[in-house]
Amino acid sequence: MERTDSKSYLLGFVPYALAAFLIGIIGGFTTALGPAFVKDLGLDYNNTTWTALAMSISTAAFAPILGKLGDVIGRRVTLLLGILIFIFGNIMTAVAPSLWFMLAARFVVGIGSAAIAPVVIAYIIGEFPPDRASGGFSLYMLISSAAVIFGPTLGGIVINRWGWRVMMWICVAISAVVFVACLLTNKEKEAQKRSLSSFDGLGSVFVLIFFSLMLCVPSFGQNFGWNSAAFVFVLIAAVLSLVVLILVERKAKTPILQGGFMKRRSFVLSVAALFLTQGLMQANMTNIIVFVNYTQPENTVISGYAISIMYIGMSLGSILLGPLADKFEPKRILSVSFVITGIGCALMLLFSPITSILLLAASLGFLGFGLGANATIFMRVVLSGISTEKAGAATGTYGLFRDLAAPFGVAVFVPLFTNRVTANINMGVDEISAVLNSIKLLAITEIICVAVGLVAVVLLPKIHMRKEIINEAKG
Repeated sequence: MERTDSKSYLLGFVPYALAAFLIGIIGGFTTALGPAFVKDLGLDYNNTTWTALAMSISTAAFAPILGKLGDVIGRRVTLLLGILIFIFGNIMTAVAPSLWFMLAARFVVGIGSAAIAPVVIAYIIGEFPPDRASGGFSLYMLISSAAVIFGPTLGGIVINRWGWRVMMWICVAISAVVFVACLLTNKEKEAQKRSLSSFDGLGSVFVLIFFSLMLCVPSFGQNFGWNSAAFVFVLIAAVLSLVVLILVERKAKTPILQGGFMKRRSFVLSVAALFLTQGLMQANMTNIIVFVNYTQPENTVISGYAISIMYIGMSLGSILLGPLADKFEPKRILSVSFVITGIGCALMLLFSPITSILLLAASLGFLGFGLGANATIFMRVVLSGISTEKAGAATGTYGLFRDLAAPFGVAVFVPLFTNRVTANINMGVDEISAVLNSIKLLAITEIICVAVGLVAVVLLPKIHMRKEIINEAKG
Protein backbone atom coordinates (compact mmCIF):
# COMPACT_ATOMS: atom_id res chain seq x y z
CA MET A 1 0.00 0.00 0.00
CA GLU A 2 1.48 3.36 -1.01
CA ARG A 3 1.81 6.19 1.41
CA THR A 4 0.07 9.46 0.85
CA ASP A 5 1.32 12.96 1.58
CA SER A 6 -2.19 14.33 1.97
CA LYS A 7 -3.76 15.01 5.34
CA SER A 8 -5.93 11.90 4.97
CA TYR A 9 -3.38 9.89 6.93
CA LEU A 10 -4.22 12.00 10.00
CA LEU A 11 -7.93 11.32 9.56
CA GLY A 12 -7.26 7.61 9.27
CA PHE A 13 -5.20 7.78 12.45
CA VAL A 14 -8.22 8.84 14.55
CA PRO A 15 -9.34 5.35 15.72
CA TYR A 16 -5.74 4.41 16.44
CA ALA A 17 -5.25 7.59 18.44
CA LEU A 18 -8.41 6.81 20.43
CA ALA A 19 -7.14 3.31 21.16
CA ALA A 20 -3.76 4.68 22.28
CA PHE A 21 -5.64 7.11 24.53
CA LEU A 22 -7.62 4.21 26.00
CA ILE A 23 -4.55 2.17 26.92
CA GLY A 24 -2.96 5.27 28.45
CA ILE A 25 -5.87 6.45 30.56
CA ILE A 26 -6.78 2.99 31.88
CA GLY A 27 -3.12 2.35 32.59
CA GLY A 28 -3.08 5.53 34.65
CA PHE A 29 -6.22 4.64 36.58
CA THR A 30 -4.90 1.19 37.45
CA THR A 31 -1.41 2.17 38.66
CA ALA A 32 -2.60 1.75 42.24
CA LEU A 33 -4.67 -1.37 41.52
CA GLY A 34 -2.08 -3.95 42.60
CA PRO A 35 -1.29 -2.41 46.02
CA ALA A 36 -4.99 -1.66 46.67
CA PHE A 37 -6.04 -5.20 45.71
CA VAL A 38 -3.48 -7.00 47.91
CA LYS A 39 -4.25 -4.66 50.80
CA ASP A 40 -7.99 -5.31 50.46
CA LEU A 41 -7.46 -9.09 50.52
CA GLY A 42 -4.88 -8.92 53.31
CA LEU A 43 -2.04 -10.25 51.14
CA ASP A 44 1.65 -9.39 51.40
CA TYR A 45 2.85 -6.46 49.30
CA ASN A 46 5.19 -8.68 47.31
CA ASN A 47 2.09 -10.14 45.63
CA THR A 48 1.98 -6.92 43.59
CA THR A 49 4.77 -8.58 41.63
CA TRP A 50 2.39 -11.27 40.39
CA THR A 51 -0.48 -8.92 39.51
CA ALA A 52 1.90 -6.75 37.48
CA LEU A 53 3.64 -9.75 35.92
CA ALA A 54 0.40 -11.40 34.76
CA MET A 55 -0.49 -8.46 32.54
CA SER A 56 3.11 -7.87 31.50
CA ILE A 57 3.51 -11.43 30.22
CA SER A 58 0.52 -11.29 27.88
CA THR A 59 1.23 -7.72 26.75
CA ALA A 60 4.75 -8.64 25.69
CA ALA A 61 4.35 -12.21 24.43
CA PHE A 62 1.23 -11.53 22.35
CA ALA A 63 2.65 -8.39 20.68
CA PRO A 64 4.41 -10.11 17.73
CA ILE A 65 1.60 -12.64 17.39
CA LEU A 66 -1.16 -10.06 17.12
CA GLY A 67 1.03 -7.66 15.16
CA LYS A 68 1.48 -10.40 12.56
CA LEU A 69 -2.23 -11.17 12.74
CA GLY A 70 -2.90 -7.54 11.87
CA ASP A 71 -1.11 -8.12 8.55
CA VAL A 72 -3.42 -11.04 7.85
CA ILE A 73 -6.89 -9.92 8.94
CA GLY A 74 -6.28 -6.16 8.77
CA ARG A 75 -5.23 -3.47 11.24
CA ARG A 76 -8.72 -2.14 11.90
CA VAL A 77 -10.27 -5.55 12.67
CA THR A 78 -7.35 -6.38 14.97
CA LEU A 79 -7.75 -3.02 16.71
CA LEU A 80 -11.45 -3.51 17.42
CA LEU A 81 -10.90 -7.11 18.54
CA GLY A 82 -8.18 -5.94 20.91
CA ILE A 83 -10.46 -3.35 22.51
CA LEU A 84 -13.19 -5.95 23.06
CA ILE A 85 -10.72 -8.28 24.78
CA PHE A 86 -9.46 -5.32 26.82
CA ILE A 87 -13.02 -4.58 28.00
CA PHE A 88 -13.64 -8.21 28.97
CA GLY A 89 -10.39 -8.33 30.96
CA ASN A 90 -11.32 -5.20 32.89
CA ILE A 91 -14.76 -6.66 33.71
CA MET A 92 -12.99 -9.75 35.07
CA THR A 93 -10.73 -7.49 37.13
CA ALA A 94 -13.68 -5.61 38.61
CA VAL A 95 -15.28 -8.81 39.94
CA ALA A 96 -12.06 -10.66 40.90
CA PRO A 97 -12.67 -12.54 44.20
CA SER A 98 -9.18 -13.97 44.63
CA LEU A 99 -5.53 -13.58 43.66
CA TRP A 100 -5.67 -16.32 41.03
CA PHE A 101 -8.77 -14.83 39.40
CA MET A 102 -7.07 -11.42 39.38
CA LEU A 103 -4.00 -12.88 37.68
CA ALA A 104 -6.19 -14.35 34.94
CA ALA A 105 -8.04 -11.05 34.55
CA ARG A 106 -4.86 -9.00 34.17
CA PHE A 107 -3.54 -11.56 31.68
CA VAL A 108 -6.63 -11.01 29.50
CA VAL A 109 -6.23 -7.22 29.77
CA GLY A 110 -2.65 -7.65 28.54
CA ILE A 111 -3.85 -9.56 25.46
CA GLY A 112 -6.07 -6.62 24.55
CA SER A 113 -3.20 -4.18 24.99
CA ALA A 114 -0.94 -6.40 22.87
CA ALA A 115 -3.41 -6.25 19.98
CA ILE A 116 -3.64 -2.46 20.04
CA ALA A 117 -0.08 -1.15 20.34
CA PRO A 118 1.51 -2.93 17.30
CA VAL A 119 -1.22 -1.91 14.86
CA VAL A 120 -1.01 1.72 15.99
CA ILE A 121 2.74 1.80 15.27
CA ALA A 122 2.26 -0.15 12.03
CA TYR A 123 -0.22 2.48 10.86
CA ILE A 124 2.36 5.23 11.44
CA ILE A 125 5.01 3.31 9.50
CA GLY A 126 2.68 2.46 6.66
CA GLU A 127 0.66 5.67 6.29
CA PHE A 128 2.67 8.64 7.64
CA PRO A 129 5.11 10.32 5.21
CA PRO A 130 8.71 9.10 5.88
CA ASP A 131 9.95 12.56 6.85
CA ARG A 132 7.21 12.80 9.49
CA ALA A 133 7.75 9.40 11.12
CA SER A 134 9.33 10.77 14.31
CA GLY A 135 6.49 13.28 14.52
CA GLY A 136 4.02 10.40 14.24
CA PHE A 137 5.78 8.43 16.96
CA SER A 138 5.87 11.55 19.14
CA LEU A 139 2.14 12.04 18.60
CA TYR A 140 1.52 8.43 19.60
CA MET A 141 3.67 8.77 22.73
CA LEU A 142 2.06 12.12 23.58
CA ILE A 143 -1.43 10.65 23.40
CA SER A 144 -0.41 7.56 25.39
CA SER A 145 1.42 9.42 28.15
CA ALA A 146 -0.83 12.49 28.33
CA ALA A 147 -3.84 10.22 28.82
CA VAL A 148 -2.20 8.86 31.96
CA ILE A 149 -1.48 12.24 33.56
CA PHE A 150 -4.67 12.50 35.59
CA GLY A 151 -5.27 8.76 35.85
CA PRO A 152 -3.15 7.97 38.94
CA THR A 153 -4.54 10.94 40.86
CA LEU A 154 -8.16 10.28 39.92
CA GLY A 155 -7.71 6.55 40.44
CA GLY A 156 -6.23 7.18 43.89
CA ILE A 157 -9.16 9.43 44.82
CA VAL A 158 -11.73 6.87 43.63
CA ILE A 159 -9.98 4.04 45.47
CA ASN A 160 -9.74 6.13 48.64
CA ARG A 161 -13.47 6.99 48.62
CA TRP A 162 -15.22 4.05 46.98
CA GLY A 163 -12.67 1.27 46.54
CA TRP A 164 -10.77 -0.29 43.65
CA ARG A 165 -13.79 -2.20 42.27
CA VAL A 166 -15.70 1.02 41.58
CA MET A 167 -12.58 2.36 39.85
CA MET A 168 -12.50 -0.71 37.60
CA TRP A 169 -16.15 -0.30 36.57
CA ILE A 170 -15.32 3.27 35.58
CA CYS A 171 -12.52 1.83 33.44
CA VAL A 172 -14.99 -0.56 31.80
CA ALA A 173 -17.33 2.32 30.96
CA ILE A 174 -14.50 4.39 29.43
CA SER A 175 -13.40 1.38 27.36
CA ALA A 176 -16.90 0.82 26.02
CA VAL A 177 -17.23 4.45 24.94
CA VAL A 178 -13.89 4.31 23.12
CA PHE A 179 -14.88 1.08 21.35
CA VAL A 180 -18.04 2.67 19.97
CA ALA A 181 -16.07 5.75 18.88
CA CYS A 182 -13.48 3.58 17.07
CA LEU A 183 -16.24 1.58 15.42
CA LEU A 184 -17.87 4.73 14.04
CA THR A 185 -14.77 6.66 12.94
CA ASN A 186 -13.18 6.75 9.50
CA LYS A 187 -12.64 3.34 7.89
CA GLU A 188 -9.30 3.05 6.13
CA LYS A 189 -8.79 1.15 2.89
CA GLU A 190 -6.18 -1.49 3.60
CA ALA A 191 -4.24 -3.70 1.25
CA GLN A 192 -5.78 -7.04 0.31
CA LYS A 193 -5.81 -9.36 3.30
CA ARG A 194 -4.02 -12.70 3.23
CA SER A 195 -5.29 -16.17 4.09
CA LEU A 196 -4.94 -17.37 7.67
CA SER A 197 -3.16 -20.42 6.24
CA SER A 198 -0.05 -18.23 5.95
CA PHE A 199 -0.11 -17.45 9.66
CA ASP A 200 2.60 -19.15 11.75
CA GLY A 201 0.35 -20.78 14.34
CA LEU A 202 2.93 -23.18 15.82
CA GLY A 203 5.48 -20.40 16.06
CA SER A 204 2.91 -18.28 17.89
CA VAL A 205 2.45 -20.98 20.53
CA PHE A 206 6.16 -21.21 21.29
CA VAL A 207 6.66 -17.44 21.17
CA LEU A 208 4.01 -17.21 23.90
CA ILE A 209 5.52 -20.06 25.93
CA PHE A 210 9.14 -18.93 25.77
CA PHE A 211 8.66 -15.24 26.45
CA SER A 212 6.18 -15.96 29.25
CA LEU A 213 8.74 -18.21 30.90
CA MET A 214 11.49 -15.68 30.27
CA LEU A 215 9.57 -13.06 32.23
CA CYS A 216 8.97 -15.53 35.05
CA VAL A 217 12.68 -16.33 35.48
CA PRO A 218 13.73 -13.17 37.41
CA SER A 219 10.49 -13.07 39.41
CA PHE A 220 10.84 -16.69 40.51
CA GLY A 221 14.47 -16.13 41.42
CA GLN A 222 13.66 -13.03 43.49
CA ASN A 223 10.62 -14.51 45.24
CA PHE A 224 11.49 -18.19 45.70
CA GLY A 225 15.29 -18.05 45.74
CA TRP A 226 17.88 -18.56 43.02
CA ASN A 227 18.51 -22.13 44.22
CA SER A 228 14.85 -23.07 44.60
CA ALA A 229 13.21 -25.89 42.67
CA ALA A 230 10.63 -23.45 41.23
CA PHE A 231 13.35 -21.19 39.78
CA VAL A 232 15.36 -24.08 38.34
CA PHE A 233 12.24 -25.58 36.75
CA VAL A 234 11.25 -22.30 35.07
CA LEU A 235 14.82 -21.69 33.88
CA ILE A 236 15.13 -25.16 32.33
CA ALA A 237 11.67 -24.86 30.75
CA ALA A 238 12.60 -21.46 29.27
CA VAL A 239 15.81 -22.84 27.73
CA LEU A 240 14.03 -25.87 26.25
CA SER A 241 11.21 -23.75 24.83
CA LEU A 242 13.77 -21.41 23.27
CA VAL A 243 15.41 -24.33 21.47
CA VAL A 244 12.05 -25.53 20.16
CA LEU A 245 11.09 -21.97 19.15
CA ILE A 246 14.27 -21.56 17.09
CA LEU A 247 13.69 -24.89 15.32
CA VAL A 248 10.04 -24.07 14.59
CA GLU A 249 10.76 -20.57 13.28
CA ARG A 250 13.52 -21.83 10.98
CA LYS A 251 11.01 -24.08 9.21
CA ALA A 252 8.19 -21.51 9.05
CA LYS A 253 7.51 -19.84 5.70
CA THR A 254 6.36 -16.62 7.38
CA PRO A 255 7.83 -16.73 10.90
CA ILE A 256 6.46 -14.61 13.71
CA LEU A 257 9.93 -13.35 14.63
CA GLN A 258 11.87 -11.67 11.81
CA GLY A 259 15.47 -12.90 12.11
CA GLY A 260 16.99 -10.47 9.62
CA PHE A 261 15.35 -7.52 11.30
CA MET A 262 16.48 -8.66 14.74
CA LYS A 263 20.13 -9.02 13.66
CA ARG A 264 20.51 -5.34 12.82
CA ARG A 265 22.88 -3.44 15.14
CA SER A 266 20.30 -0.70 15.62
CA PHE A 267 17.82 -3.31 16.88
CA VAL A 268 20.21 -5.18 19.20
CA LEU A 269 21.67 -2.08 20.89
CA SER A 270 18.30 -0.33 21.17
CA VAL A 271 16.73 -3.38 22.81
CA ALA A 272 19.66 -3.63 25.23
CA ALA A 273 19.21 0.01 26.22
CA LEU A 274 15.43 -0.44 26.52
CA PHE A 275 15.87 -3.38 28.87
CA LEU A 276 18.14 -1.33 31.09
CA THR A 277 15.88 1.72 31.31
CA GLN A 278 12.25 1.48 30.19
CA GLY A 279 11.41 -1.00 32.93
CA LEU A 280 12.14 1.78 35.41
CA MET A 281 8.84 3.46 34.59
CA GLN A 282 6.36 0.78 35.61
CA ALA A 283 8.60 -0.56 38.36
CA ASN A 284 9.07 2.85 39.95
CA MET A 285 5.36 3.58 39.82
CA THR A 286 4.64 0.46 41.87
CA ASN A 287 7.61 0.99 44.17
CA ILE A 288 6.78 4.66 44.87
CA ILE A 289 3.22 3.68 45.80
CA VAL A 290 4.52 1.00 48.18
CA PHE A 291 7.13 3.44 49.57
CA VAL A 292 4.48 6.06 50.35
CA ASN A 293 2.14 3.43 51.81
CA TYR A 294 4.87 2.46 54.25
CA THR A 295 6.17 5.92 55.15
CA GLN A 296 2.98 7.98 54.91
CA PRO A 297 0.08 5.49 55.26
CA GLU A 298 -2.36 8.29 56.07
CA ASN A 299 -1.75 9.96 52.71
CA THR A 300 -3.20 7.75 49.95
CA VAL A 301 -3.21 10.41 47.22
CA ILE A 302 0.35 11.80 47.31
CA SER A 303 1.83 9.02 45.17
CA GLY A 304 -0.93 9.56 42.60
CA TYR A 305 0.02 13.22 42.27
CA ALA A 306 3.69 12.32 41.85
CA ILE A 307 2.97 9.67 39.20
CA SER A 308 0.81 12.15 37.30
CA ILE A 309 3.83 14.47 37.21
CA MET A 310 5.81 11.57 35.78
CA TYR A 311 3.42 11.27 32.85
CA ILE A 312 3.51 15.01 32.30
CA GLY A 313 7.27 14.57 32.03
CA MET A 314 6.81 11.74 29.53
CA SER A 315 4.50 13.89 27.43
CA LEU A 316 6.98 16.76 27.43
CA GLY A 317 9.89 14.46 26.62
CA SER A 318 8.06 12.91 23.67
CA ILE A 319 6.99 16.23 22.12
CA LEU A 320 10.10 18.30 22.92
CA LEU A 321 12.91 15.82 22.27
CA GLY A 322 11.19 13.13 20.16
CA PRO A 323 10.64 15.13 16.93
CA LEU A 324 14.27 16.32 17.01
CA ALA A 325 15.23 12.85 15.75
CA ASP A 326 13.93 13.91 12.31
CA LYS A 327 16.35 16.87 12.26
CA PHE A 328 19.40 15.71 14.21
CA GLU A 329 21.23 12.45 14.73
CA PRO A 330 18.94 10.38 17.01
CA LYS A 331 21.76 8.93 19.13
CA ARG A 332 22.77 12.44 20.22
CA ILE A 333 19.25 13.22 21.38
CA LEU A 334 19.10 9.85 23.12
CA SER A 335 22.31 10.65 25.03
CA VAL A 336 20.68 13.77 26.45
CA SER A 337 17.52 11.92 27.42
CA PHE A 338 19.51 9.18 29.16
CA VAL A 339 21.31 11.73 31.31
CA ILE A 340 17.94 13.20 32.31
CA THR A 341 16.69 9.70 33.17
CA GLY A 342 19.73 9.21 35.41
CA ILE A 343 19.00 12.45 37.27
CA GLY A 344 15.50 11.21 38.05
CA CYS A 345 16.91 8.00 39.53
CA ALA A 346 19.59 9.88 41.51
CA LEU A 347 16.96 12.04 43.23
CA MET A 348 15.58 8.89 44.87
CA LEU A 349 18.71 8.90 47.05
CA LEU A 350 17.26 11.97 48.80
CA PHE A 351 14.02 10.24 49.86
CA SER A 352 13.23 10.31 53.59
CA PRO A 353 10.41 9.16 55.93
CA ILE A 354 8.61 12.45 55.20
CA THR A 355 9.47 12.81 51.54
CA SER A 356 7.61 15.80 50.14
CA ILE A 357 5.44 15.62 47.08
CA LEU A 358 7.85 18.07 45.41
CA LEU A 359 10.78 15.66 45.70
CA LEU A 360 8.66 12.71 44.61
CA ALA A 361 7.39 14.71 41.64
CA ALA A 362 10.89 15.95 40.73
CA SER A 363 12.30 12.43 40.72
CA LEU A 364 9.48 10.94 38.66
CA GLY A 365 9.23 14.06 36.49
CA PHE A 366 12.86 13.86 35.36
CA LEU A 367 12.54 10.11 34.93
CA GLY A 368 9.38 10.50 32.86
CA PHE A 369 10.89 13.22 30.65
CA GLY A 370 13.87 11.03 29.81
CA LEU A 371 11.86 7.87 29.25
CA GLY A 372 9.26 9.65 27.12
CA ALA A 373 11.99 10.85 24.78
CA ASN A 374 13.74 7.46 24.82
CA ALA A 375 10.64 5.51 23.83
CA THR A 376 9.87 7.87 20.96
CA ILE A 377 13.37 8.05 19.50
CA PHE A 378 14.06 4.32 19.78
CA MET A 379 11.06 3.70 17.51
CA ARG A 380 12.67 6.01 14.96
CA VAL A 381 16.02 4.24 15.24
CA VAL A 382 14.80 0.64 15.21
CA LEU A 383 12.16 1.03 12.50
CA SER A 384 14.18 3.19 10.10
CA GLY A 385 14.39 1.63 6.66
CA ILE A 386 11.44 -0.73 7.10
CA SER A 387 9.25 -0.94 4.00
CA THR A 388 5.48 -0.63 4.19
CA GLU A 389 5.04 -4.30 3.26
CA LYS A 390 7.08 -5.42 6.28
CA ALA A 391 5.71 -2.86 8.74
CA GLY A 392 3.39 -5.23 10.59
CA ALA A 393 5.94 -7.99 11.10
CA ALA A 394 8.73 -5.59 12.07
CA THR A 395 6.47 -3.64 14.40
CA GLY A 396 5.29 -6.83 16.09
CA THR A 397 8.85 -8.01 16.62
CA TYR A 398 9.97 -4.64 17.95
CA GLY A 399 6.78 -4.37 19.99
CA LEU A 400 7.60 -7.66 21.70
CA PHE A 401 10.96 -6.45 22.94
CA ARG A 402 9.76 -2.94 23.68
CA ASP A 403 6.89 -4.31 25.74
CA LEU A 404 9.16 -6.97 27.21
CA ALA A 405 11.54 -4.30 28.52
CA ALA A 406 8.98 -2.79 30.90
CA PRO A 407 7.73 -6.05 32.47
CA PHE A 408 11.30 -7.32 32.71
CA GLY A 409 12.10 -4.19 34.68
CA VAL A 410 9.04 -4.81 36.84
CA ALA A 411 10.11 -8.42 37.36
CA VAL A 412 13.56 -7.26 38.51
CA PHE A 413 13.05 -3.90 40.26
CA VAL A 414 9.75 -4.49 42.08
CA PRO A 415 10.92 -7.66 43.85
CA LEU A 416 14.32 -6.05 44.48
CA PHE A 417 12.53 -3.36 46.49
CA THR A 418 9.63 -5.23 48.10
CA ASN A 419 11.52 -8.41 48.96
CA ARG A 420 14.41 -6.45 50.48
CA VAL A 421 11.92 -4.53 52.63
CA THR A 422 10.43 -7.81 53.87
CA ALA A 423 13.88 -9.34 54.44
CA ASN A 424 15.07 -6.31 56.45
CA ILE A 425 11.95 -6.37 58.62
CA ASN A 426 12.40 -10.10 59.25
CA MET A 427 15.99 -9.36 60.36
CA GLY A 428 14.71 -6.96 63.01
CA VAL A 429 15.20 -3.67 61.17
CA ASP A 430 12.39 -1.21 61.86
CA GLU A 431 9.91 -0.77 59.03
CA ILE A 432 10.82 2.80 58.04
CA SER A 433 14.57 2.11 57.97
CA ALA A 434 13.96 -1.03 55.93
CA VAL A 435 11.99 0.94 53.33
CA LEU A 436 14.61 3.71 53.12
CA ASN A 437 17.49 1.26 52.76
CA SER A 438 15.65 -0.56 50.00
CA ILE A 439 14.67 2.54 48.01
CA LYS A 440 18.26 3.82 48.05
CA LEU A 441 19.66 0.47 46.92
CA LEU A 442 17.10 0.55 44.13
CA ALA A 443 18.23 4.05 43.11
CA ILE A 444 21.90 3.02 42.93
CA THR A 445 21.03 -0.05 40.87
CA GLU A 446 18.97 2.02 38.44
CA ILE A 447 21.74 4.62 38.03
CA ILE A 448 24.16 1.84 37.05
CA CYS A 449 21.64 0.49 34.53
CA VAL A 450 21.17 3.94 32.97
CA ALA A 451 24.94 4.36 32.65
CA VAL A 452 25.32 1.02 30.86
CA GLY A 453 22.36 1.91 28.63
CA LEU A 454 24.09 5.16 27.70
CA VAL A 455 27.09 3.16 26.47
CA ALA A 456 24.75 1.16 24.20
CA VAL A 457 23.34 4.43 22.83
CA VAL A 458 26.83 5.72 22.00
CA LEU A 459 27.48 2.54 19.99
CA LEU A 460 24.31 2.89 17.88
CA PRO A 461 24.87 3.40 14.13
CA LYS A 462 24.19 6.83 12.68
CA ILE A 463 21.00 7.00 10.65
CA HIS A 464 20.35 10.71 10.09
CA MET A 465 20.20 11.76 6.46
CA ARG A 466 21.30 8.40 5.08
CA LYS A 467 19.83 8.42 1.57
CA GLU A 468 19.57 4.64 1.26
CA ILE A 469 17.37 4.50 4.37
CA ILE A 470 15.13 7.32 3.18
CA ASN A 471 14.74 5.73 -0.27
CA GLU A 472 14.01 2.31 1.22
CA ALA A 473 11.38 3.82 3.53
CA LYS A 474 9.69 5.47 0.56
CA GLY A 475 9.70 2.23 -1.38
